[in-house]
Amino acid sequence: MSKKSKNAKGKGSTPATLQLEQAGVPFETYEYEHSNDHMDDGYGVEAATKLGFDEHQVFKTLMADTGSERVVGVVPVSGHMDLKALAAAVGAKKATMADPKVAMRESGYVVGGISPLGQKVHHRTVLDESALQFDRILLSGGKRGFSVGVDPHDLLTVLDAVAAPIGTW
Repeated sequence: MSKKSKNAKGKGSTPATLQLEQAGVPFETYEYEHSNDHMDDGYGVEAATKLGFDEHQVFKTLMADTGSERVVGVVPVSGHMDLKALAAAVGAKKATMADPKVAMRESGYVVGGISPLGQKVHHRTVLDESALQFDRILLSGGKRGFSVGVDPHDLLTVLDAVAAPIGTW
């Protein structure tokens, strides 16, 4: 099943949790048994299902390329990222999805475990504004089967990110 703990230092530490700890941000960690049975729906839907959270409250991290830089978009697992809206949010004309190999290399995480926190290369980050309706959102903690719960306002601060309407349903 799943386990939940608050700021469990050391146990399950990833670059994502270390960044939150160093910033003094309260967070919770959630672990679940990852399985390939949910792959038609995606890693985020698997997390929502196994942890018992609404899919609108669980967010996925995607990397895009604007031609001049790579940027990170964080959107609910229940939807998709609007690349035009993401580009507009960072002042670019267009954006395309980054190659998964590039995303893994620059984030330091594997696909399905990419977190906006603790990435090897810092990228400008845009959080879908729907996150702001929640006291806490879940996102990848830096590996498959491991999520962190954090206040979206704290996430914006820690990442020096902006909120914008970048999700579509």
